[in-house]
Amino acid sequence: MATPQQLQLLAPLSGVLMPLDQVPDQVFSSRVIGDGLCIDPTSQTLCAPLAGVISNVQVSGHAVSITDDNGVQVLMHIGLDTVNLAGKGFTRLVEEGQRVAVGQALIEFDADYIALNARSLLTLMLVVSGEPFTWLTPETGGVESGQPLLSLNPSEVVAAEPMPEEGEALFSKPVTLPNANGLHARPAAVFAQAAKGFSASICLHKQQDSANAKSLVAIMALQTAHGDILQVSAAGADAEMAIKTLAELLAAGCGETVTVMAEVETVAAEASSLKVLRGVCASPGAAFGQVVQIAEQTLEVSESGVSPQVEREYLSLALVAAVLALQQLRDKATGDAQADIFKAHQELLEDPGLLDQALALIDAGKSAGFAWRAATESTAALFKSLGNALLAERAADLADVGQRVLKLILGVEDRAMELPDGAILIAEQLTPSQTAGLDTRKVLGFATVGGGATSHVAILARAFGLPAICGLPVQVLALANGTRVLLDADKGELQLDPELAAIEQLQANRQRQKKRQQYELENAGLAACTRDGHHVEITANIASLAEAEQAMALGGEGVGLLRSEFLYLDRNHAPSHDEQASTYSAIARTLGPARNLVVRTLDVGGDKPLAYVPMERETNPFLGMRGIRLCLERPQLLRHQFKAILSSAGLARLHIMLPMVAQLSELRQARQLLEEEALALGLTELPKLGIMIEVPAAALMADLFTPEVDFFSIGTNDLTQYTLAMDRDHPRLASQADSFHPAVLRLIANTVKAAHAHGKWVGVCGAMASEKLAVPLLLGLGVDELSVSVPLIPAIKAAVREVDLLDCQAIAQQVLGLESAEQVREALRLHREATVDTSLILEN
Repeated sequence: MATPQQLQLLAPLSGVLMPLDQVPDQVFSSRVIGDGLCIDPTSQTLCAPLAGVISNVQVSGHAVSITDDNGVQVLMHIGLDTVNLAGKGFTRLVEEGQRVAVGQALIEFDADYIALNARSLLTLMLVVSGEPFTWLTPETGGVESGQPLLSLNPSEVVAAEPMPEEGEALFSKPVTLPNANGLHARPAAVFAQAAKGFSASICLHKQQDSANAKSLVAIMALQTAHGDILQVSAAGADAEMAIKTLAELLAAGCGETVTVMAEVETVAAEASSLKVLRGVCASPGAAFGQVVQIAEQTLEVSESGVSPQVEREYLSLALVAAVLALQQLRDKATGDAQADIFKAHQELLEDPGLLDQALALIDAGKSAGFAWRAATESTAALFKSLGNALLAERAADLADVGQRVLKLILGVEDRAMELPDGAILIAEQLTPSQTAGLDTRKVLGFATVGGGATSHVAILARAFGLPAICGLPVQVLALANGTRVLLDADKGELQLDPELAAIEQLQANRQRQKKRQQYELENAGLAACTRDGHHVEITANIASLAEAEQAMALGGEGVGLLRSEFLYLDRNHAPSHDEQASTYSAIARTLGPARNLVVRTLDVGGDKPLAYVPMERETNPFLGMRGIRLCLERPQLLRHQFKAILSSAGLARLHIMLPMVAQLSELRQARQLLEEEALALGLTELPKLGIMIEVPAAALMADLFTPEVDFFSIGTNDLTQYTLAMDRDHPRLASQADSFHPAVLRLIANTVKAAHAHGKWVGVCGAMASEKLAVPLLLGLGVDELSVSVPLIPAIKAAVREVDLLDCQAIAQQVLGLESAEQVREALRLHREATVDTSLILEN
């Protein structure tokens, strides 16, 4: 094999040579990007210093890379901080992929404009592929465009890092790029340099495009921009550490100063005239009490440590103590949901990436407290910046864990909250630790600016039976302690200076609710039959074996929705067949052969991405690749799940349900995959196969779907937001995205009519099924099964037993002709008052 001849690099423009060491930019001067030279230009056309292919030309025109046939890569960068000019003053003359001759014009630029609007005109020519070179001219002094400057030997090209093979790689969580100008040369170099510190093969992903993360040119060729969703993948011995470190580096800006702006919507109102502050219900109920403002302790932390050995010991002891404290909270937890929260906190403390960050800072001379706080705060910022609501809420958990350990490092005792009776807690954000330690004899509820209905604090509030509101305007933090307020979480309202009549009504309602809850629990084992003998199956929405066990204890007649994605989320690889199969089988055994088990196939994508399934960025994830669409695009994922679900056949009355179906072809494709997997397992009888009705198209075409399904289950949450074009989690629209809207009810009625015409059953598994007010309406529309939140099973069964089917049918037909959700709710309230006699319940 012939040895490539020496390669000469020519001056790309005329000017004055300047040593790279004197360039006033550390990334360039320290040769992070590559070695080479700097020219203070006197000409205004950048020309090719070698022949090759344009491997990257930035959209802004300030930088261009050329790769020759032997793999030599040369980057030319015009000026410093010129990326901020967004292309002004530059004219690109070549395109990516174009072959160019030596000396060919690449970019023209307006030197006067750049000199006035950028930090410097200094232009770099850097050998980024790493070949050593020798000078053909003095290293300082004037040069002319086209003059030979450097001599390289292409035989010494460093082999490119191999791309990881498909199936081997771990993937990071998606990262929203904070850099104002994307990964241009400087941050791209910092990222590539960090990637080279790992032995793993590493890739950077943008939508469907990938780049070798150790190649500056490849990263720049991705043409990233502010707000792009990126992922890091790695395959190799240190892959997990690589993706953690590099994802955090991306989120932090790769050495650039970035500002992560939190999108906060506030309700504009004059504080002096406010009577009602509105938010979103996090936990239902109502309470009247006095404001108690809650704020986390401010901790003073010294930056410098005594010695790395001593500070490591401080951190180690604090971590052990924190794990023990969290175990005590787990042991005291009254439910599986509460215990899982503190289990998740323990897992955060065991996260090697978090610990490695802190230890690196300690080894650099920082104190244990400073290092731990920096590690947790940077990781929490990463979670908040990823554009995922669930991950943003997990940032609150990390902040909670961080504060717990920091207090132990500093020897700071938790301040006991001295609370008056009848306290309504107000906070910017309550932590799970604060919430778990509440004295529920004194605390009646709480209201926060941050948080959400899926946050761990909301879960704890529902477990305690405390009403809670989140998403309130910041004015709530200005309320004086002792202010009398009425917290109506059902309406998402905090009423200031409430009327006496409203307070008295609330207190009377609370007494009635306590008696009713006691009655419902005592009779949870009774069948859900209307007064005129019509039976409705009341099943549970679950996401764990523990919830299945709890549902059966509370009188559940089966599982109407097993959210299988709980097996897939919050991990960096798919669950194994054995893990899935054992979980499905254990849940099926809990139910037994006489009860229905409805397993919904994987409902992720878009708003619930999987870290190990790369997806392109979507402008509107709720209208994108989610549910059955994602699974059919990756059929092996669905095949593996079908195989695991089928392992529980015979242990319960198995049903499989497909989410987000909008077209018959989707149902048919999925059925074919299911039949093939059942045949491979030697099963002679398929489980029942149904679809979720959550896309209006499916509801409108229910008559065409019915012959090909065994059942329907209506997901009212998504059906409502798609029908009304309102995000159900939007702070200002959530109250209007109401499933009681007549348009949604008509779609439910249409679905039931089509199903019953073919002898198929219809369930409702959305949040509407768990509302007692909706029970007569759904029964009247002909719904056969209600799958509800586990704690509400007794209440919904009791609500069924209090009504007559004929009355339900009458009110259902009446409300279909109304024009708003408010009118429907009012009609149902009046119907309940007129037809439901609860006096016997209240007397018991």
